[in-house]
Amino acid sequence: MGLCCSMSKLRRLCCCTCWGSQTQSNVIEVSDIEEDKGDTNNLPAFQEYSFDQLRLATSGFTVENIVSEQGEKAPNVVYKGNLDAQRRIAVKRFNRSAWPDPRQFLEEARSVGQLRNNRLVNLLGCCCEGDERLLVAEYMPNDTLAKHLFHWEANPMKWPMRLRVVLYLAEALDYCTNKGRAIYHDLNPYRVIFDDDGNPRLSSFGLMKNSRDGKSYSTNLAFTPPEYLRTGRVTPESVIYSFGTLLLDVLSGKHIPPSHALDLMRDRNFQMLTDSCLVGQFSTEEGTELVRLASRCLQYEPRERPNTKSLLDALTPLQQETEIPSYVLMDIPHSDEFSLESLSLSPLGEACLRMDLTAIHEILEKTSYKDDEGITNELSFQMWTNQMQETLDSKKNGDAAFRRKDFTNAVDNYTQFIDVGTMVSPTIFARRCLSFLMNEMPQQALTDAMQALLVSPTWPTACYLQAASLFALGLDSQAREVLKDGSSLESKKNKKP
Repeated sequence: MGLCCSMSKLRRLCCCTCWGSQTQSNVIEVSDIEEDKGDTNNLPAFQEYSFDQLRLATSGFTVENIVSEQGEKAPNVVYKGNLDAQRRIAVKRFNRSAWPDPRQFLEEARSVGQLRNNRLVNLLGCCCEGDERLLVAEYMPNDTLAKHLFHWEANPMKWPMRLRVVLYLAEALDYCTNKGRAIYHDLNPYRVIFDDDGNPRLSSFGLMKNSRDGKSYSTNLAFTPPEYLRTGRVTPESVIYSFGTLLLDVLSGKHIPPSHALDLMRDRNFQMLTDSCLVGQFSTEEGTELVRLASRCLQYEPRERPNTKSLLDALTPLQQETEIPSYVLMDIPHSDEFSLESLSLSPLGEACLRMDLTAIHEILEKTSYKDDEGITNELSFQMWTNQMQETLDSKKNGDAAFRRKDFTNAVDNYTQFIDVGTMVSPTIFARRCLSFLMNEMPQQALTDAMQALLVSPTWPTACYLQAASLFALGLDSQAREVLKDGSSLESKKNKKP
């Protein structure tokens, strides 16, 4: 992206970047939210965000932030981002033909946003601005059930974890049913996503009433509830049918059409229904119970299927190894196990991890403006105006102050350069970020790091400085996640010819 350009768009973002007390978003007062104690880790109230806020949070909806598996598929795109300096988010951006009625979109989003439960990927907010329709949810970093069941690379999912998945999913559906949201659209393995602790969550996106962008079920008719084929309507019993197909997925490790599965059940050919990776992990009785429950869910007549309470009654006694954390059963890294050795960090990344501000200063000073892609040449070209000369003087004075470690004057001069609004330099945002850190102003530093990443979405330096700012704010878990992003960008950069 060109770095010597008009700052008018970026200036409009500046009013949105102080994500604390000065945030311009509208908090929706939801008086009738009933949260189960300890369920939701003090999630914020549902909010309406501006489009510019979400553009900043996702670094301009850059392709690097697209989440390939976050419970959704094309044509709608899901991006990961950072919001409120404390929370990673998933932002679902609908195509322009979806949700033509803004009032309907807002009503649906607010309704789903009232739900708060640790079995859901909770909806945090939305944006309805012009033609834009976006949903904001918690970010889940550990892939979907589809990935872990069908596309695993090293270790297949263990039997106790599979039992936990279907129980937690049943608990999510039961919670939604009790809150008057018994309808879930297109329940499938892509809608179940794993959180930081390796626990499965049900995506809240599927709780939104269907919009113009697609049907309630996928085009694969073999997995569609029979009554939906007849009427085109989703009912609570239809959701139970889909839960039955998920039970088959979990048991078999394959996506078996229900009609074929029912034939195998009638022939008592349970071996064909069972994932070969599970041999020796469970008893015949346990497997039979899960098959029996799937059969009940897949009954042709909706009234013959169990309700969510019956699902819980059937699945709870089957649970095993309940004292073992999910991330252990899943064999996935956990934040408690984070170490420097687990990442390939540049010297700058290591300095940010250690919060060695002196080392960060030395590295930024040494690299100078080489990552600004020729901004110095373009600046000199425009020196013919008095305003441009003043801008260049601000940059020059800021650099001199930064070099001699006069970080207060560096902030003042870099701010003059930025406020003129004629040019954009990610390096100046990075240098002012460090100057803010040196002056013990971590919130302002975080804002500058986010601005640098918005200007240059593939720049590892911006990620590393964002991590340092989060460490300074005491948000270690979020800082570590951003360090991972920086390490990933560094790796991609080094692989380029």
